[in-house]
Amino acid sequence: MDSNPALCAAIAHHITTSPQQRISFAEFMDMALYHPEHGYYSSDAVKIGFQGGDFFTSPNLCADFGELLAEQFLQMWEILGRPVPFSLVEMGAGQGLLALHILKYHQLHYPDFFTALEYIIVEKSPTLREEQQQRLQDLPVRWCSLEEIPPNAIAGCFFSNELVDAFPVHQFILEMGKLREIYVTTDPNEQETNAPYPSFVEVTGEPSTPQLAEYLDLLGIDLTQSAYPNGYRSEINLAALNWLSIVADRLQRGYVLTIDYGYPASRYYNPRRSQGTLQCYYHHRFHDNPYINIGRQDITAHVDFTALERWGEKCNLENIGFIQQGLFLMALGLGDRIAALSDQKQPLSQLLKRRDALHQLIDPTGLGGFGVLIQSKGLENTETSQSLKGLTLTE
Repeated sequence: MDSNPALCAAIAHHITTSPQQRISFAEFMDMALYHPEHGYYSSDAVKIGFQGGDFFTSPNLCADFGELLAEQFLQMWEILGRPVPFSLVEMGAGQGLLALHILKYHQLHYPDFFTALEYIIVEKSPTLREEQQQRLQDLPVRWCSLEEIPPNAIAGCFFSNELVDAFPVHQFILEMGKLREIYVTTDPNEQETNAPYPSFVEVTGEPSTPQLAEYLDLLGIDLTQSAYPNGYRSEINLAALNWLSIVADRLQRGYVLTIDYGYPASRYYNPRRSQGTLQCYYHHRFHDNPYINIGRQDITAHVDFTALERWGEKCNLENIGFIQQGLFLMALGLGDRIAALSDQKQPLSQLLKRRDALHQLIDPTGLGGFGVLIQSKGLENTETSQSLKGLTLTE
């Protein structure tokens, strides 16, 4: 296994100095991904893309994903009355490819919008921020944290692509019909193995916070029903609610667009999905063991879109629509781009590669099955009555 010894030692120290010699899984995941020095996203370990990466995202396939999003952002600007500036806040911008594709497209096709645009990137990873700044150095982009944005300061759109799945999650398990939280502690048998770095095991205990039960109440999920088997386990993403609270507070007028893989709560907490959705990505292979390759692999959990909708309502966000990525992109014109391939004079190999990339964006068993949630705040009735182009297939 390929764990980072310094990170394992830091996690072990955090555990041994904690009151009960254990930490929540959310704390473990947060350190594994975001430890300031050794976390996966804080170090050079993070790799995105096809060559030598651990995973790839839609912008790695082709520029079309960003260009079609750009069309949706243009319509949002027009619905809001063409404000200057119109702020696009991308949260978790990866390698900066999506920003590059969006800005270049606007610059080429919609110069008026490009001039009015303020593009802000919120990026926690110093490694990725450096790559973004290098890639986008010739474009008008600025970087800041969410906390640095004043309340009610943004007229425009906060958006993210595959961000929320990487937020640290609490894990729980049902034991004798009761909600128990899963904690992480050091392996008591470790001294006998002479391992090069500490290893970790799970223990269960009383929930660390009443917010776990409150989260399930928000969704109307009753784990005491007989349909839920003993040993049923899953995740609760309290960090996603905190994030959405901050975003809603910073947005004065406009939209929140969230793209990610996930489910409505009824599917997420289906009794038959008895082992949750936690996945780890390492060199384009995925598995469900977060206690190996620590600091060298991505750890994710699917997004509960119902929780974002319900919590958003409490934060004065209105639900505009929820749709699959494939349908969203088709409504924005991806079908026309696929049809236009037959008229292009390019080598067959290039046409086939491009066609494959476009089809991957809408494949319902892959990227096309991702969820797209759009929420709004501060819109007039005349503005909310104007249908967003990307949601027109749902009408």
